[in-house]
Formats: sequence, structure tokens, C-alpha cells
Amino acid sequence: MNTSSADSGRVHDAPSNNWVYRALPRALWPYAQLARWDRPIGWQLLMWPCLWSVALASGAAAATGQFSAGRFAFHCFLFIAGAIAMRGAGCTFNDIIDHDIDMEVARTRSRPLPSGRVSRFQAKAFMVLQALVGLVILLQFNAFSISLGILSLGLVAIYPFAKRFTDWPQFFLGLAFSWGAIMGWTAEFGTLSLAPVLLYGAAIAWTIGYDTIYAYQDREDDELIGVRSTARRFGDNPRPWLIGLYGLAIVLMLLSFLAAGAGLFAYLGLLVAAVLLIYQILVLNIHDPAQCLALFKFNGVVGLIIFAGLVAALLVRAI
Repeated sequence: MNTSSADSGRVHDAPSNNWVYRALPRALWPYAQLARWDRPIGWQLLMWPCLWSVALASGAAAATGQFSAGRFAFHCFLFIAGAIAMRGAGCTFNDIIDHDIDMEVARTRSRPLPSGRVSRFQAKAFMVLQALVGLVILLQFNAFSISLGILSLGLVAIYPFAKRFTDWPQFFLGLAFSWGAIMGWTAEFGTLSLAPVLLYGAAIAWTIGYDTIYAYQDREDDELIGVRSTARRFGDNPRPWLIGLYGLAIVLMLLSFLAAGAGLFAYLGLLVAAVLLIYQILVLNIHDPAQCLALFKFNGVVGLIIFAGLVAALLVRAI
């Protein structure tokens, strides 16, 4: 699906059988593609640190008899909806900034802007609409969480430019993508503590790791056009770096769980997640773009397992 992608209305690196192409009118496809609704792994990876934090905070609240199942469910709903809205707005903003770069990369050339299926004005209007949805969701939280959410916009704005001035744009992605690891806790308590800060650091390291794997798909094109990334920085031997990043993520998450007094099932979930991260490092073939994409997506399962462990620990404590 290379030269025919624009004609088909689809993009090169998204599944062609996605619900977007079955349920939406063709005229709406480019907007769904700008928001990456046809690639749900992105909003899922944004969502998991949020839900980890919600479950961790709810477990801490349950230890003092302050747990509310209704509040837990409502916060989960808000963060899921917010992840979809803000990931879509962020991706649209990224595509506007990277319009010229995307025209030079084979994998991104078929996206709506470089292929000409939407104008820059239409993309900007759609970005604003998604941001407004995100704002409505944000206003459902307490004042401290609202302030934190607004602060995160600075990180979101910086990220698309990071590949132009640093070999570590994935670090800036981690700063923005992991912000929910703090907000889930503040939504429950209205204050910060050590546990969510450690969780935030863990999510940043995890994000750098999985997005480095993703970036190996574009390494050759990035070298040609001068775009910088950790994939280029790590070169042909990323394993030591990934061991360090994923190892740091697990250690910081373990410390976060200890600081919050998480239950046994949280640690069991973390252990399973650690095994899956080790598996990614062992089987990684940086010269196989399809495998890099598959391993990147596999981190959605990692996020789910960590969340499941936290929820199981929460249920044991709440019952």
C-alpha cells in the first residue's frame, strides 16, 4: 500500500481493515487518520500511565477506607476519553509541524496532509476541536489536576520540534506521554507525593524504550533527511540502552508501588511485565520494520498487565 495509499484513502502504516474504514463515511477518513483513530495503540499507550496512577491512588485510598468504586470508574472513563482526544489533537499538531518531513519519509507520505487529502487549515480546525473536547474532560477534575493538565501543554508543544535539536526526541515524548502518571494520583488526592513522581519517571523510561523500537522503522529515511532520534543515536546495538531503559522503568515502578503500599498482585503484574520487556529486547531485529512495529504495539499488552495487577491488588484491599 505505497503508491496506491492516497487513491485508496488509506495510509501506508495502518491496518486497512480498521473500523474507521467500515463505519465512517470516506469524507471523514482523513480526519480519523489525523487523530490516529485507525491506530489505537497510540492512545492506549498514552492511557496506561493514567490508569496505573488511578489504580495506584485508589489502592492507597482503600488502605485508609477512602476508596470509592464510583469515583474510580469515573476517573478511568475520563482518562480514557481524554487520552483519545488529546492523543488525536497531539498527532494532528505533530502532522502540521512535520508536514514537509512526512513528505520525505516513505512510511508517512500517505498521511492526510502530505497526500493532500486535507488542507492545513482543515487540520488546524480539527486540532482545535479535539483540544476543546480534551478541555471539557479536564474540567471535570479538581483544581490542582486542571493546573497540571494545562502545564502539560507546554511539553506537548515542544515534542514535535525535539527531533530537530536533539538525539533524544523520545525523551520529550516520554515527558508528555507519561504526564497522566501524575494526574491519576492528583485526581484522587488533590496533592502530589513520591509514589506518582516515581511512576512518572518509570513511564518516561518505558516510553523512550518502546518508541526507540518504533523509530527503527524510519532510521534510514531519518538519516537521509537529517531527523534525529534515539534509534540513530543507539545505532546497530540498542540492546544495552534498552536494558537500561526498561530496567529503570521496572525499578522505578517497583519503588513507586512500595511508596504507595501496593498489594501483592501489583508486584506479580510488574513481574510479568518485566518478563515481557526482556522478551522484547531478546527478539528485537532492528532491520525488520514489521517486527519493530509489532514489538512497539506489544507494549499495549505490557501496560494492560501492569494495570490488571494494580486493579487486582485494589480489589483485594477494597473487598
